[in-house]
Amino acid sequence: MTKPRLLVVTGPTASGKTAVAVEIALRANGEVVSADSMQIYRGMDILTAMPTEEEMRGVAHHMLAVADPGEKYSVAAYRDMALKCIYDI
Repeated sequence: MTKPRLLVVTGPTASGKTAVAVEIALRANGEVVSADSMQIYRGMDILTAMPTEEEMRGVAHHMLAVADPGEKYSVAAYRDMALKCIYDI
């Protein structure tokens, strides 16, 4: 299996990572796989500054709102789900 080509956008909270990731995805015909530790939880849109449909600008986003807040969720579970998304893309 060929390793996928990834570009990682990282930085501090509220530094504009989403806008940069979306712009790159639009230019490269790519998608976004979120690694935000809180945006994985459903129902926390305001608390986590979950990107809006408008901010996503039609770019597919993965690993957002995939777990319930009361659910046990681990980095291993994240890894498994995120890798599936990456290879599907």
